[in-house]
Amino acid sequence: MAKRVSLWNAGCPVARALDVIGDWWSLLIIRDAFDGVRRFSEFQNGLGIAKGMLATRLRDLTERGILETAPASDGTAYREYVLTEKGRGLFLVIVALRQWGEAHLYEPNDRRSRLVDREVGAPVAQLALRSADDRRLGWYDTRVLKSDVT
Repeated sequence: MAKRVSLWNAGCPVARALDVIGDWWSLLIIRDAFDGVRRFSEFQNGLGIAKGMLATRLRDLTERGILETAPASDGTAYREYVLTEKGRGLFLVIVALRQWGEAHLYEPNDRRSRLVDREVGAPVAQLALRSADDRRLGWYDTRVLKSDVT
């Protein structure tokens, strides 16, 4: 098996982000953390992931500042994993993946989960990219400007 190449120093923010969260286990762990999963055993039981793989992913996500450990909320000696502010910043990424999957990977009668507004119970609206003056943008309305400095 080839060794994974780090994209951390790439000039592309997508490549750098994938270096941190680019494998499916990490994204599923983050998804579950948004759904309230906090303990190692809960992640393992929900995902069916091997203990060693889960331990590695949780350590990596913690080292990268996506998760942090905190004392268990029930007062036991356990530690829990909670999203940091940086980790909570991934919410729109998870919602975008969810909405793309809903739009493209299901047949009309397939069972699926739904993301709803907690206050009113209605499905959330589709995410949309907006310009600074609030126009809706598609991929064809944007371009990447590359430079050597910020």
